[in-house]
Amino acid sequence: MLLSMMRKQAKSWLIKFLIGIISLVFIFYFGYSFSSRKGLKIAYVNGDIISGMEYKKEYHDLVEGLRRQYKQIWNDNLIKVFDLKNRALETLINKKLISREAKKLGLDVTESEVQKAIMDYPAFQVNGRFHMGRYQALLSNNRMKPEDFEASMAQQLLDGKVKQFLFSFMEVTDREVLDHYTFANEKVKISFVRFKPDDYKKSIKPDQASMEEFFKKDREGYRVPEKIKIAWLELDPKAFREQVKIGDKEIVSYYEYRMDTFREPRKVKASHILFKLKEDATEAKEKEVRDIAKGVLLEARQGKDFAGLARKYSEGPTKSNGGDLGYFEAGKMDKTFEDAAFKLKKGEISDLVRTRFGYHIIKVEDIKEARTKPLEEVRDQIVGDLTKNASTELANEKGLSLIDQMPYDADLSKYAAEHDLKVQYTGYFSRNEPIDGIGGTDTLRQSLFALEGKETSDLMELEGKFYLFQVVDRKASYVPELDEVAIKVKEALIKDLAAKKAKAAAESFLAGLNKGKSWNELAKQNKKKAEETDFFSRRDPVPKLGNVQGLADAVFALSQGKRYPDTIFENDLGAYVIRWDDHKKIDDNKYLKEKEKYRMSLMQVKHKTAFENWLTDLRKNAEIEIVTPVTGG
Repeated sequence: MLLSMMRKQAKSWLIKFLIGIISLVFIFYFGYSFSSRKGLKIAYVNGDIISGMEYKKEYHDLVEGLRRQYKQIWNDNLIKVFDLKNRALETLINKKLISREAKKLGLDVTESEVQKAIMDYPAFQVNGRFHMGRYQALLSNNRMKPEDFEASMAQQLLDGKVKQFLFSFMEVTDREVLDHYTFANEKVKISFVRFKPDDYKKSIKPDQASMEEFFKKDREGYRVPEKIKIAWLELDPKAFREQVKIGDKEIVSYYEYRMDTFREPRKVKASHILFKLKEDATEAKEKEVRDIAKGVLLEARQGKDFAGLARKYSEGPTKSNGGDLGYFEAGKMDKTFEDAAFKLKKGEISDLVRTRFGYHIIKVEDIKEARTKPLEEVRDQIVGDLTKNASTELANEKGLSLIDQMPYDADLSKYAAEHDLKVQYTGYFSRNEPIDGIGGTDTLRQSLFALEGKETSDLMELEGKFYLFQVVDRKASYVPELDEVAIKVKEALIKDLAAKKAKAAAESFLAGLNKGKSWNELAKQNKKKAEETDFFSRRDPVPKLGNVQGLADAVFALSQGKRYPDTIFENDLGAYVIRWDDHKKIDDNKYLKEKEKYRMSLMQVKHKTAFENWLTDLRKNAEIEIVTPVTGG
């Protein structure tokens, strides 16, 4: 009740006075306790102390970061789910190790380096220059003090210097790039014969004894997961719209403050005629296409209907529409095309314009100069935005007020009824099932499963609505008796036996091949039709087969001299006998174009692995003593 009143009267001098008194009480009564925790020692890392204050800050930053990431469904119970207390300590230990090792290497970060890094930070710049107001505003919006951000930036710079030192003698050779590229891009083509388990199911009639034996071997596989049933209270901002009154001053203020969003850039309406030509076309082909385009350009400048010429000659997707591209602004088209179009006046026709698509003839049909939409034109939009914002705030305020006044362990249904609100209920659901009437993400379900007893969740925002949740019942996980899952067990047993029969048939087929029998002859004997795939790489799913464990490695090891692998392969769709058909080498020209991209990718992997191994070695050889355990603290 008090918190609710204080929020509503936040600007009142009386409330400010009360807050001042409360602050003094905390200073005098709890100051000593707070000060004493400054000296709290959490851990020693090679003799360096991790203090309570350091840990508190790291933990706070980690929580706030995840709170912003999961803002719609954040719940403090997620602290336990994500093990944030230990993660914060692990991060600090790593920082201490890196800092100590940096000193050994003679690496340091100066104040001027930190200052330069901050001034070069794009987010803090306006028109390419550092802007102090933007810097302060962004830090304030993220609840971060300048000194904390600067310390974070210094740590990043130090990490960068350490990595630069570690990686300075690390290179990726041409041989490594070629091997990596070949591994990723060489292709094979195979044939296969599939033996489907479904073809054997009808002949399988499991008895009670076999079902009991099968169930006994995998009882745990039929475990029923923990399930909960929740009550939930929804606060939809739409229900609060009637309470919102938007005045002219608010509208004008909103318009003036966000005037940038109502600016429309300069736009041109253009048509074009495209003569397709590849970037790597021969000189002869280039001249052929350019001569044709010049002829059409001459016709266009002599006054022939441009749309008619586009329908006749253009090879672009807008051909049937007379080459009409509609209105577009800067940054939406190919830059060369765009630069040419924006230099033209209304009604003008360009010279030939060469882009990666070919040659273009451009005609500007109309121009809309840049402008700021007048207030009257956007008034309805502004009223809609303000109404939505205000009603959302009212819904949020209502939810927070309900939480403030809610007694501990209150029944959400009864409490809601006292406030003329209605609670809804879900059915039972597990961590992996959608929530009735809500859906929700994995993180939301984790948050709800972390609620204890009659605990009510924090106010959560989901898709623009606010919710309060409470677990009303919980069913513990258990292993059922056979009778309860008899149908599932029977289906699983039939599926298992059918898969074994399919596997046995496939193995018999492969054995025949190894004895020298013909592929086609064996397929005919087994009443099977061999199928072929297209060429595929190691990165591609195998055409027609999907994901088959171990298949890619096996087929890429085959060749004309050994066309059959030593084993058959299986997935949910059946058992397969494979035959190698052909191999396609990499495209040398394509390799030369993509070589450096692959070198960079391989370098990043090597760097990441090297840094992780280096940090692991540091931890192995470090003396780490946990003085004050953080779990549950």
